[in-house]
Amino acid sequence: MMKGLKLSILDLVPVFENTNDTYALEQAVLLARTAEQLGYTRYWVAEHHGMPYLACPSPEVFLAHIGARTERIRIGSGALLLPHYSPLKVAESFRLLASLYPGRIDLGLGRAPGGNAHASMALSGNFLDNVRKMPDKHKDVAELLQGSYTYEGEPVDARPSPLVQPEVWLLGTNKKSAEYAAEMGMGYVFGQFMSDVEGEEVLRTYRESFVPSPLCSEPKAIVTIGVICADTEDEAMQLANSSTTLFQKDLPDGKAEAYSERKLLVGTPSSIKTRLEQMTKMYEVDEFMLVTMVPHYNKRLRSYELLAQELWNA
Repeated sequence: MMKGLKLSILDLVPVFENTNDTYALEQAVLLARTAEQLGYTRYWVAEHHGMPYLACPSPEVFLAHIGARTERIRIGSGALLLPHYSPLKVAESFRLLASLYPGRIDLGLGRAPGGNAHASMALSGNFLDNVRKMPDKHKDVAELLQGSYTYEGEPVDARPSPLVQPEVWLLGTNKKSAEYAAEMGMGYVFGQFMSDVEGEEVLRTYRESFVPSPLCSEPKAIVTIGVICADTEDEAMQLANSSTTLFQKDLPDGKAEAYSERKLLVGTPSSIKTRLEQMTKMYEVDEFMLVTMVPHYNKRLRSYELLAQELWNA
């Protein structure tokens, strides 16, 4: 057992071939409930728009359902795409979730469009202009959660007021995002599964630059990686080779034998455990968020089960 190691799950809510959106959402609920039973720390859902194979455009709506179907696991957005939205609406939505599920809500913020150009324009107009407003939007969200926000000199409250505020995390894939999270005094989630940058330097920058805030008194970081775990190495490799993963574009001829271990871990529970032990020291973190994109719901669930059994005897 790896003492102190925390594992969490990032779910893109994929819609696999010969299924539909409703079934995909049902499988996401099953994954969240199973993750809670196995001892995972968090279950987060991502936001995407206009993508036929991803079923969650509204994390805050889906999290309300996930919260009602679980009891203890932390639930959150990975990420809610702030350029598209009013800071007040974001703060209200997540304060409402935090009031419904005290001590369980995470607000993970991102800046990606989450869809193609036309979907982004249909959602919120000029996306690049919205991105330029991000520093002010982050500041506004922070003030709204702290009850110190004003508009034209007049106080504005984000209701309701929960007993425990949402944890706020900034998601990113490079040094610039790490510096910004540190400056804002927010938790930082480094998306190694989407980044070619070496995470050690990114996280070192975050820790060294961190400025304490009412939202976060000390630096806290999570690393997100891809994982495909199976009973045998051959099976894990077959799943990786046949999958529609996010990582295929990084593999020569789509072959998982050449995958980047910084982005994607493929193997048996024991081999992945060994690699996680190495990465814990390398990144100086105690929590990894795992994304598993194999085109079989049962085998995806089995991947998370096998790893939990190896780490915690779940």
